[in-house]
Amino acid sequence: MSMKRYELTKEQWERIKSLLPPEEMGKRGRPRKDNPIMLNGMLWIARSGAQWRELPETYGPWQSIYAQFAKWGDDGTLEVVFHTLSTDADMENLNMDSTCVRVHESANGEEKTADKAVGRTRGGWNTKLHAVVDGLGNPVEFLLSAGNDHDSVHAVELLEKVRIRGSAVLADRAYGARAIRKYISAHGASYVIPPQSNVSDPRPVDWHLYKDRHLVECFFQKIKWFRRIATRYDKSDASFLAFVYLASIAILLL
Repeated sequence: MSMKRYELTKEQWERIKSLLPPEEMGKRGRPRKDNPIMLNGMLWIARSGAQWRELPETYGPWQSIYAQFAKWGDDGTLEVVFHTLSTDADMENLNMDSTCVRVHESANGEEKTADKAVGRTRGGWNTKLHAVVDGLGNPVEFLLSAGNDHDSVHAVELLEKVRIRGSAVLADRAYGARAIRKYISAHGASYVIPPQSNVSDPRPVDWHLYKDRHLVECFFQKIKWFRRIATRYDKSDASFLAFVYLASIAILLL
């Protein structure tokens, strides 16, 4: 399996190197692998979907790469890098939707799922990845929920994480609840959400603008190129979300 295809180019690395912690912060003062090697090792895992133990030796001990990934996930480093790259998002039109991610048995096991974003659907155990993308189809914000939760349940919670004033929020019929539309309007934004088909007096919809909703579907397709996103192998929500941020960083650097 080629490793170079998963790695960042020099130009891409230059864009984010200042956002990562200094390399000299090794345990007990011992030198560790350079940040580019660390990050490329993480990307190899994210793209290939392999177990951490299968990480090629060229990246160094898999335990070191995993420990650094866990640290950057726990301390918010990956989230900060993602949000920094997305500061110039095109906020004129925002697309909101979710996608189901199959949960591998190794991520579920015998542990309780009540406190995790895991729920049983017709297809088995799933996690829902909710996302908002900008007018160019680039990711802006995320949220995880159980796979059997309705999209509308978490819509306001997701929108609360985004500055929507002045934007047009595009979403499908599942987001047409009055509470969601009221929240959008109250925060200075407009919405392009079709009414349910059984409504006697349907509200007008800008169908031409609504066509842009395919952008969020295209983003889900891109992020599922990363096999650690297409299937959830992580037991904790924090670890899975860290992979979501890592994959999104790579997408924003394209």
